Amino acid sequence: MEQLDGGVPASGWVLHCHRGAQTPLAWTEGWPLMSFIVSKLIEIFLLPSNLIAILALIGVATAPFGWRKLSRTSLVGSALLLAICGWAPLGPAALMALENRFPKPVINGPVTGIVMLGGAVDTHVSVDRQTLAMNEAGERLTEAVDLSRRYPDARIFLSGGANHIISSNRTTESQVARDILVMLGVPAQRIEMEERSRTTCENAVESKAAIQPKPGELWLLVTSANHMPRAMACFRAVGFPVVAYPADFRTRGMADLWRPTGSVASGLAAADLAAHEWLGLLTYWSMGKTTELFPEP
Repeated sequence: MEQLDGGVPASGWVLHCHRGAQTPLAWTEGWPLMSFIVSKLIEIFLLPSNLIAILALIGVATAPFGWRKLSRTSLVGSALLLAICGWAPLGPAALMALENRFPKPVINGPVTGIVMLGGAVDTHVSVDRQTLAMNEAGERLTEAVDLSRRYPDARIFLSGGANHIISSNRTTESQVARDILVMLGVPAQRIEMEERSRTTCENAVESKAAIQPKPGELWLLVTSANHMPRAMACFRAVGFPVVAYPADFRTRGMADLWRPTGSVASGLAAADLAAHEWLGLLTYWSMGKTTELFPEP
Protein backbone atom coordinates (compact mmCIF):
# COMPACT_ATOMS: atom_id res chain seq x y z
CA MET A 1 0.00 0.00 0.00
CA GLU A 2 1.30 3.47 -0.86
CA GLN A 3 2.49 5.44 2.13
CA LEU A 4 2.29 9.17 2.73
CA ASP A 5 4.55 11.21 5.01
CA GLY A 6 4.53 9.74 8.49
CA GLY A 7 3.65 6.26 7.26
CA VAL A 8 -0.06 6.97 6.84
CA PRO A 9 -1.68 4.74 4.19
CA ALA A 10 -2.74 6.70 1.11
CA SER A 11 -6.27 5.39 1.06
CA GLY A 12 -9.77 6.63 1.80
CA TRP A 13 -10.24 9.64 4.02
CA VAL A 14 -6.62 9.80 5.17
CA LEU A 15 -5.46 10.62 1.65
CA HIS A 16 -7.92 13.50 1.60
CA CYS A 17 -6.66 14.75 4.96
CA HIS A 18 -3.11 15.06 3.65
CA ARG A 19 -3.80 16.64 0.31
CA GLY A 20 -2.42 20.06 -0.54
CA ALA A 21 0.57 21.94 0.74
CA GLN A 22 -1.02 25.14 1.98
CA THR A 23 0.20 26.32 5.35
CA PRO A 24 -2.62 26.90 7.84
CA LEU A 25 -3.17 30.39 9.16
CA ALA A 26 -2.26 29.12 12.62
CA TRP A 27 1.39 28.77 11.64
CA THR A 28 1.84 31.83 9.40
CA GLU A 29 0.62 34.76 11.47
CA GLY A 30 2.61 35.87 14.49
CA TRP A 31 0.31 37.95 16.68
CA PRO A 32 -2.92 35.97 16.11
CA LEU A 33 -1.02 32.78 16.93
CA MET A 34 0.45 34.30 20.10
CA SER A 35 -2.97 35.60 21.14
CA PHE A 36 -4.43 32.14 20.54
CA ILE A 37 -1.76 30.47 22.68
CA VAL A 38 -2.04 33.01 25.52
CA SER A 39 -5.83 32.69 25.63
CA LYS A 40 -5.56 28.89 25.82
CA LEU A 41 -3.02 29.07 28.64
CA ILE A 42 -5.08 31.56 30.64
CA GLU A 43 -8.16 29.39 30.26
CA ILE A 44 -6.27 26.40 31.68
CA PHE A 45 -5.96 28.19 35.03
CA LEU A 46 -9.54 29.49 35.07
CA LEU A 47 -11.51 26.35 34.29
CA PRO A 48 -13.20 25.17 37.51
CA SER A 49 -11.73 21.66 37.46
CA ASN A 50 -8.19 22.97 36.98
CA LEU A 51 -8.66 25.69 39.57
CA ILE A 52 -9.78 23.07 42.09
CA ALA A 53 -6.67 20.98 41.42
CA ILE A 54 -4.38 24.01 41.63
CA LEU A 55 -5.82 25.05 45.00
CA ALA A 56 -5.43 21.49 46.31
CA LEU A 57 -1.80 21.37 45.18
CA ILE A 58 -1.08 24.73 46.82
CA GLY A 59 -2.58 23.44 50.05
CA VAL A 60 -0.51 20.26 50.00
CA ALA A 61 2.71 21.98 48.90
CA THR A 62 2.60 24.73 51.53
CA ALA A 63 1.79 22.50 54.51
CA PRO A 64 5.37 21.19 55.05
CA PHE A 65 6.68 24.77 55.22
CA GLY A 66 4.46 25.73 58.13
CA TRP A 67 2.19 28.00 56.09
CA ARG A 68 -0.82 26.56 57.81
CA LYS A 69 -3.28 29.36 57.07
CA LEU A 70 -2.54 29.34 53.34
CA SER A 71 -2.55 25.56 53.25
CA ARG A 72 -5.83 25.27 55.14
CA THR A 73 -7.51 28.01 53.10
CA SER A 74 -6.45 26.44 49.81
CA LEU A 75 -7.59 22.95 50.81
CA VAL A 76 -10.93 24.16 52.13
CA GLY A 77 -11.48 26.29 49.03
CA SER A 78 -10.66 23.32 46.81
CA ALA A 79 -13.10 21.07 48.66
CA LEU A 80 -15.90 23.65 48.58
CA LEU A 81 -15.44 24.34 44.87
CA LEU A 82 -15.40 20.62 44.16
CA ALA A 83 -18.69 20.13 46.02
CA ILE A 84 -20.38 23.19 44.51
CA CYS A 85 -19.27 22.63 40.92
CA GLY A 86 -19.51 18.86 41.11
CA TRP A 87 -22.87 18.32 42.79
CA ALA A 88 -24.82 21.58 42.65
CA PRO A 89 -26.56 22.49 39.36
CA LEU A 90 -24.25 25.45 38.86
CA GLY A 91 -22.76 24.18 35.62
CA PRO A 92 -26.09 23.14 34.07
CA ALA A 93 -27.59 26.53 35.01
CA ALA A 94 -24.76 28.41 33.33
CA LEU A 95 -25.07 26.18 30.27
CA MET A 96 -28.83 26.61 30.14
CA ALA A 97 -28.53 30.38 29.97
CA LEU A 98 -26.32 29.96 26.90
CA GLU A 99 -28.44 27.26 25.25
CA ASN A 100 -31.72 29.12 25.70
CA ARG A 101 -30.42 32.32 24.10
CA PHE A 102 -31.01 31.26 20.49
CA PRO A 103 -33.92 28.83 20.03
CA LYS A 104 -34.25 26.81 16.84
CA PRO A 105 -35.81 29.03 14.18
CA VAL A 106 -38.77 28.52 11.88
CA ILE A 107 -37.34 28.66 8.37
CA ASN A 108 -39.48 30.39 5.77
CA GLY A 109 -38.18 30.54 2.24
CA PRO A 110 -35.24 28.97 0.45
CA VAL A 111 -31.94 28.42 2.26
CA THR A 112 -28.84 29.61 0.43
CA GLY A 113 -26.38 27.68 2.51
CA ILE A 114 -25.42 26.03 5.78
CA VAL A 115 -22.28 26.98 7.70
CA MET A 116 -21.14 24.34 10.19
CA LEU A 117 -18.39 25.33 12.60
CA GLY A 118 -15.56 23.03 13.64
CA GLY A 119 -15.38 21.42 17.04
CA ALA A 120 -17.35 18.23 16.34
CA VAL A 121 -14.44 15.93 15.48
CA ASP A 122 -11.24 14.67 17.09
CA THR A 123 -8.44 15.08 14.56
CA HIS A 124 -5.85 13.41 16.80
CA VAL A 125 -7.82 10.18 17.24
CA SER A 126 -8.81 10.29 13.57
CA VAL A 127 -5.19 10.34 12.41
CA ASP A 128 -3.65 8.09 15.05
CA ARG A 129 -6.39 5.45 14.75
CA GLN A 130 -6.97 5.94 11.02
CA THR A 131 -10.69 6.39 11.56
CA LEU A 132 -13.27 9.16 11.54
CA ALA A 133 -13.73 10.25 15.14
CA MET A 134 -16.51 12.52 16.33
CA ASN A 135 -16.47 14.00 19.81
CA GLU A 136 -19.32 14.89 22.19
CA ALA A 137 -20.38 17.72 19.84
CA GLY A 138 -20.95 15.30 16.97
CA GLU A 139 -24.60 16.29 16.74
CA ARG A 140 -23.45 19.30 14.74
CA LEU A 141 -22.62 16.86 11.94
CA THR A 142 -25.88 14.94 12.09
CA GLU A 143 -27.78 18.24 12.11
CA ALA A 144 -25.86 19.35 9.03
CA VAL A 145 -26.74 16.08 7.29
CA ASP A 146 -30.42 16.54 8.12
CA LEU A 147 -30.41 20.13 6.84
CA SER A 148 -28.64 19.08 3.65
CA ARG A 149 -31.50 16.67 2.93
CA ARG A 150 -34.23 19.16 3.81
CA TYR A 151 -32.63 21.83 1.63
CA PRO A 152 -31.07 19.94 -1.29
CA ASP A 153 -30.14 23.14 -3.15
CA ALA A 154 -28.31 24.73 -0.21
CA ARG A 155 -24.55 25.08 -0.21
CA ILE A 156 -22.76 23.34 2.65
CA PHE A 157 -19.75 25.14 4.09
CA LEU A 158 -17.41 23.81 6.78
CA SER A 159 -15.23 26.12 8.85
CA GLY A 160 -12.37 24.81 10.97
CA GLY A 161 -8.61 24.54 10.79
CA ALA A 162 -5.88 22.80 12.78
CA ASN A 163 -6.10 24.49 16.18
CA HIS A 164 -3.27 22.59 17.84
CA ILE A 165 -0.71 24.43 19.94
CA ILE A 166 2.13 21.91 20.24
CA SER A 167 1.11 18.98 18.02
CA SER A 168 2.64 18.46 14.59
CA ASN A 169 -0.71 17.14 13.35
CA ARG A 170 -1.78 19.37 10.46
CA THR A 171 -5.06 17.58 9.77
CA THR A 172 -7.88 20.11 9.94
CA GLU A 173 -11.30 19.74 11.48
CA SER A 174 -12.92 20.62 8.15
CA GLN A 175 -11.12 17.75 6.45
CA VAL A 176 -12.35 15.13 8.90
CA ALA A 177 -15.85 16.65 9.06
CA ARG A 178 -16.09 16.61 5.25
CA ASP A 179 -15.25 12.91 5.11
CA ILE A 180 -17.82 12.12 7.80
CA LEU A 181 -20.52 14.03 5.90
CA VAL A 182 -19.64 12.19 2.70
CA MET A 183 -19.75 8.87 4.57
CA LEU A 184 -23.22 9.81 5.84
CA GLY A 185 -24.47 10.41 2.31
CA VAL A 186 -23.84 14.09 1.57
CA PRO A 187 -22.54 14.48 -2.01
CA ALA A 188 -18.91 15.58 -1.93
CA GLN A 189 -19.49 18.16 -4.66
CA ARG A 190 -21.90 20.06 -2.41
CA ILE A 191 -19.34 20.61 0.34
CA GLU A 192 -17.10 23.68 0.49
CA MET A 193 -14.73 24.52 3.33
CA GLU A 194 -12.01 26.71 4.75
CA GLU A 195 -9.14 25.25 6.75
CA ARG A 196 -7.39 28.30 8.21
CA SER A 197 -9.42 29.27 11.29
CA ARG A 198 -8.52 28.30 14.86
CA THR A 199 -11.01 30.37 16.86
CA THR A 200 -14.67 31.32 16.60
CA CYS A 201 -13.85 34.84 15.43
CA GLU A 202 -11.54 33.42 12.77
CA ASN A 203 -14.38 31.09 11.74
CA ALA A 204 -16.45 34.18 11.01
CA VAL A 205 -13.67 36.06 9.20
CA GLU A 206 -12.61 33.13 7.03
CA SER A 207 -16.17 32.02 6.27
CA LYS A 208 -17.19 35.46 5.09
CA ALA A 209 -14.07 35.78 2.93
CA ALA A 210 -14.65 32.40 1.30
CA ILE A 211 -18.42 32.59 0.88
CA GLN A 212 -18.79 36.30 0.06
CA PRO A 213 -22.48 36.36 1.03
CA LYS A 214 -24.84 38.55 -0.97
CA PRO A 215 -27.75 40.66 0.33
CA GLY A 216 -30.98 38.71 0.62
CA GLU A 217 -29.31 35.33 1.03
CA LEU A 218 -30.31 33.06 3.91
CA TRP A 219 -27.43 31.28 5.61
CA LEU A 220 -27.91 28.95 8.58
CA LEU A 221 -25.20 28.73 11.23
CA VAL A 222 -24.89 25.29 12.83
CA THR A 223 -22.94 24.90 16.06
CA SER A 224 -23.52 23.69 19.62
CA ALA A 225 -26.29 25.54 21.44
CA ASN A 226 -23.95 26.61 24.24
CA HIS A 227 -21.49 27.98 21.65
CA MET A 228 -24.11 29.83 19.61
CA PRO A 229 -24.04 33.19 21.49
CA ARG A 230 -20.29 33.54 20.95
CA ALA A 231 -20.55 32.42 17.35
CA MET A 232 -23.35 34.85 16.56
CA ALA A 233 -21.42 37.70 18.19
CA CYS A 234 -18.44 36.94 15.94
CA PHE A 235 -20.43 36.61 12.71
CA ARG A 236 -22.30 39.84 13.41
CA ALA A 237 -19.02 41.62 14.15
CA VAL A 238 -17.66 40.80 10.67
CA GLY A 239 -20.94 41.67 8.93
CA PHE A 240 -22.02 38.18 7.93
CA PRO A 241 -25.77 37.89 8.65
CA VAL A 242 -26.62 34.31 9.59
CA VAL A 243 -29.58 32.60 11.22
CA ALA A 244 -28.69 30.64 14.34
CA TYR A 245 -29.53 26.94 14.06
CA PRO A 246 -28.34 25.39 17.36
CA ALA A 247 -27.56 21.71 17.89
CA ASP A 248 -25.96 19.57 20.58
CA PHE A 249 -28.04 20.63 23.59
CA ARG A 250 -26.60 19.49 26.92
CA THR A 251 -29.40 20.54 29.29
CA ARG A 252 -32.97 19.31 29.47
CA GLY A 253 -34.75 22.40 30.75
CA MET A 254 -35.72 24.14 33.97
CA ALA A 255 -35.94 20.85 35.85
CA ASP A 256 -32.14 20.66 35.72
CA LEU A 257 -31.99 23.65 38.06
CA TRP A 258 -33.65 21.71 40.89
CA ARG A 259 -31.77 18.43 40.78
CA PRO A 260 -28.19 17.62 41.75
CA THR A 261 -25.88 16.36 39.04
CA GLY A 262 -25.51 12.63 38.52
CA SER A 263 -21.86 12.64 39.52
CA VAL A 264 -19.04 15.00 40.40
CA ALA A 265 -17.49 14.26 37.01
CA SER A 266 -20.60 15.30 35.07
CA GLY A 267 -21.02 18.41 37.20
CA LEU A 268 -17.43 19.47 36.62
CA ALA A 269 -17.73 18.80 32.90
CA ALA A 270 -20.76 21.09 32.69
CA ALA A 271 -19.06 23.76 34.77
CA ASP A 272 -15.92 23.63 32.61
CA LEU A 273 -17.88 23.87 29.37
CA ALA A 274 -19.96 26.79 30.66
CA ALA A 275 -16.86 28.58 31.96
CA HIS A 276 -15.16 28.13 28.58
CA GLU A 277 -18.04 29.80 26.76
CA TRP A 278 -18.63 32.62 29.24
CA LEU A 279 -14.90 33.39 29.36
CA GLY A 280 -14.87 33.37 25.57
CA LEU A 281 -17.74 35.85 25.38
CA LEU A 282 -16.07 38.16 27.89
CA THR A 283 -12.63 37.89 26.27
CA TYR A 284 -13.84 38.61 22.73
CA TRP A 285 -15.91 41.57 23.89
CA SER A 286 -13.15 43.06 26.08
CA MET A 287 -10.62 42.71 23.25
CA GLY A 288 -12.94 44.47 20.81
CA LYS A 289 -13.40 41.43 18.58
CA THR A 290 -17.15 41.57 19.16
CA THR A 291 -19.54 44.40 19.94
CA GLU A 292 -22.04 42.37 22.00
CA LEU A 293 -21.21 40.79 25.33
CA PHE A 294 -24.23 38.48 25.24
CA PRO A 295 -26.00 38.81 21.88
CA GLU A 296 -29.74 38.49 21.51
CA PRO A 297 -31.72 36.82 18.69
